[in-house]
Amino acid sequence: MATVRRPGAYVCGIDAAMDVIGGKWKVLILWALNDRTVCRFGELRRLVPGITEKVLASHLRELEGDGIVCRTEYDEVPPRVEYALTPLGVSLNDALGPLGAWGRRNVLGADAHDTPGSARAAHGDGVPSA
Repeated sequence: MATVRRPGAYVCGIDAAMDVIGGKWKVLILWALNDRTVCRFGELRRLVPGITEKVLASHLRELEGDGIVCRTEYDEVPPRVEYALTPLGVSLNDALGPLGAWGRRNVLGADAHDTPGSARAAHGDGVPSA
Protein backbone atom coordinates (compact mmCIF):
# COMPACT_ATOMS: atom_id res chain seq x y z
CA MET A 1 0.00 0.00 0.00
CA ALA A 2 1.20 3.51 -0.78
CA THR A 3 2.13 5.83 2.05
CA VAL A 4 2.31 9.59 2.41
CA ARG A 5 5.85 10.85 2.75
CA ARG A 6 6.16 14.17 4.58
CA PRO A 7 9.24 15.48 6.33
CA GLY A 8 8.89 16.42 9.96
CA ALA A 9 9.09 15.15 13.47
CA TYR A 10 5.75 13.87 14.65
CA VAL A 11 4.77 13.12 18.21
CA CYS A 12 2.40 10.32 17.22
CA GLY A 13 0.32 8.92 14.36
CA ILE A 14 -2.53 11.37 14.99
CA ASP A 15 -0.08 14.26 14.68
CA ALA A 16 1.15 12.87 11.35
CA ALA A 17 -2.39 12.27 10.04
CA MET A 18 -3.51 15.77 11.05
CA ASP A 19 -0.62 17.20 9.06
CA VAL A 20 -2.15 15.60 5.96
CA ILE A 21 -5.82 16.45 6.62
CA GLY A 22 -5.44 19.58 8.73
CA GLY A 23 -7.58 22.63 8.11
CA LYS A 24 -11.28 23.25 7.76
CA TRP A 25 -11.86 21.92 4.26
CA LYS A 26 -9.75 18.85 3.46
CA VAL A 27 -11.87 16.38 5.41
CA LEU A 28 -15.03 17.75 3.78
CA ILE A 29 -13.45 17.39 0.33
CA LEU A 30 -12.51 13.78 1.10
CA TRP A 31 -15.99 13.03 2.41
CA ALA A 32 -17.59 14.53 -0.71
CA LEU A 33 -15.36 12.43 -2.98
CA ASN A 34 -16.17 9.24 -1.14
CA ASP A 35 -19.67 8.71 -2.54
CA ARG A 36 -18.54 9.19 -6.13
CA THR A 37 -16.33 7.30 -8.53
CA VAL A 38 -15.15 10.59 -10.02
CA CYS A 39 -16.07 14.21 -9.42
CA ARG A 40 -15.46 17.38 -11.38
CA PHE A 41 -14.24 20.62 -9.80
CA GLY A 42 -17.57 22.46 -10.04
CA GLU A 43 -19.42 19.54 -8.55
CA LEU A 44 -16.98 19.41 -5.63
CA ARG A 45 -17.43 23.12 -5.08
CA ARG A 46 -21.21 22.63 -4.81
CA LEU A 47 -20.78 19.67 -2.45
CA VAL A 48 -18.58 21.65 -0.04
CA PRO A 49 -20.65 24.77 0.72
CA GLY A 50 -18.65 27.88 1.57
CA ILE A 51 -15.32 26.81 0.07
CA THR A 52 -13.76 29.23 -2.41
CA GLU A 53 -12.40 28.13 -5.77
CA LYS A 54 -8.90 29.17 -4.72
CA VAL A 55 -8.96 27.12 -1.51
CA LEU A 56 -10.53 24.10 -3.23
CA ALA A 57 -7.88 24.16 -5.98
CA SER A 58 -5.09 24.52 -3.41
CA HIS A 59 -6.35 21.68 -1.21
CA LEU A 60 -6.90 19.38 -4.19
CA ARG A 61 -3.28 20.00 -5.27
CA GLU A 62 -2.04 19.19 -1.76
CA LEU A 63 -4.16 16.05 -1.51
CA GLU A 64 -2.93 14.98 -4.93
CA GLY A 65 0.66 15.60 -3.87
CA ASP A 66 0.10 13.40 -0.82
CA GLY A 67 -1.33 10.59 -2.96
CA ILE A 68 -4.80 10.91 -1.41
CA VAL A 69 -6.58 12.21 -4.54
CA CYS A 70 -6.00 11.37 -8.19
CA ARG A 71 -6.47 14.10 -10.81
CA THR A 72 -7.27 13.05 -14.38
CA GLU A 73 -7.09 15.67 -17.12
CA TYR A 74 -8.73 14.98 -20.50
CA ASP A 75 -7.55 16.55 -23.74
CA GLU A 76 -10.98 17.87 -24.76
CA VAL A 77 -12.66 21.14 -25.57
CA PRO A 78 -13.89 22.37 -23.20
CA PRO A 79 -11.26 21.00 -20.83
CA ARG A 80 -12.42 18.29 -18.42
CA VAL A 81 -10.68 17.40 -15.17
CA GLU A 82 -11.92 14.73 -12.78
CA TYR A 83 -10.90 13.95 -9.23
CA ALA A 84 -11.15 10.63 -7.41
CA LEU A 85 -9.89 9.06 -4.23
CA THR A 86 -6.87 6.81 -4.49
CA PRO A 87 -6.77 3.60 -2.42
CA LEU A 88 -4.86 5.63 0.18
CA GLY A 89 -7.67 8.20 0.17
CA VAL A 90 -10.29 5.49 0.60
CA SER A 91 -8.38 4.11 3.60
CA LEU A 92 -8.20 7.63 5.05
CA ASN A 93 -11.97 8.05 4.69
CA ASP A 94 -12.45 4.67 6.38
CA ALA A 95 -10.46 6.05 9.31
CA LEU A 96 -12.53 9.26 9.35
CA GLY A 97 -15.86 7.39 9.57
CA PRO A 98 -15.66 6.87 13.35
CA LEU A 99 -14.71 10.53 13.81
CA GLY A 100 -17.85 11.56 11.89
CA ALA A 101 -19.93 9.21 14.03
CA TRP A 102 -18.44 10.72 17.19
CA GLY A 103 -19.30 14.24 15.98
CA ARG A 104 -22.88 13.31 15.16
CA ARG A 105 -23.37 11.56 18.49
CA ASN A 106 -21.53 13.96 20.82
CA VAL A 107 -21.75 17.34 19.09
CA LEU A 108 -24.90 17.16 16.97
CA GLY A 109 -26.75 14.82 19.32
CA ALA A 110 -27.84 12.54 16.48
CA ASP A 111 -27.68 8.80 16.03
CA ALA A 112 -24.16 7.84 14.98
CA HIS A 113 -24.49 6.17 11.60
CA ASP A 114 -21.82 8.09 9.70
CA THR A 115 -19.67 6.00 7.47
CA PRO A 116 -18.08 7.35 4.31
CA GLY A 117 -20.54 5.43 2.14
CA SER A 118 -23.58 6.59 4.08
CA ALA A 119 -23.04 10.34 4.03
CA ARG A 120 -25.51 10.96 1.21
CA ALA A 121 -28.10 8.49 2.50
CA ALA A 122 -28.01 9.98 5.98
CA HIS A 123 -28.68 13.49 4.72
CA GLY A 124 -30.62 12.91 1.53
CA ASP A 125 -29.02 15.96 -0.06
CA GLY A 126 -25.54 14.72 -0.91
CA VAL A 127 -23.91 17.12 1.56
CA PRO A 128 -21.16 15.38 3.51
CA SER A 129 -21.36 15.37 7.27
CA ALA A 130 -17.79 15.02 8.46
